[in-house]
Amino acid sequence: MSENTPQQRAKRPRTGLAGPYGHPFHPILVTIPIGAWVASLVFDIIGLVSEDPEPYIRAAWILIVIGLVGAVLAAIWGFLDYLQLGRSTVARRTATIHMALNLGVTVLFVINLLVRLSADDDDQVSIVGFILSIIGLGALGVSGWLGGKLAYRYGVRVADERTQMEGFR
Repeated sequence: MSENTPQQRAKRPRTGLAGPYGHPFHPILVTIPIGAWVASLVFDIIGLVSEDPEPYIRAAWILIVIGLVGAVLAAIWGFLDYLQLGRSTVARRTATIHMALNLGVTVLFVINLLVRLSADDDDQVSIVGFILSIIGLGALGVSGWLGGKLAYRYGVRVADERTQMEGFR
């Protein structure tokens, strides 16, 4: 396969900042918002059943903030990979949906955070925030599935088969 095809360009980093060939940084960075936002939901659940929910409420919104910072970082590095995709390809359309979902999820968690911080009562879990977390994580799951499709089906930022063969000698 020629090094100049859209498929081969999608395997290569646009810049060294995106991570070395065969090991992109975007998939590493997405673990921050995913983990933080899932943990915030877990703290909400604990807060709902706890006699003293205040520390869990505080931990949940702190985790949402951590997730937002991680989402911005993941978006920057994901966009570097996105720029390598050939226009008018199925991979580019899939990546555009993946990116739009992630931006929507990020906005949803910003709203979620604002709802929680504007609450007058620090002694109860925000039910609206809790519901926003569930919706956001559901959308994040769909987006993650699309991200997996980009990597595992279309081979975006995955080393080519000649390089992969090194592990099977």
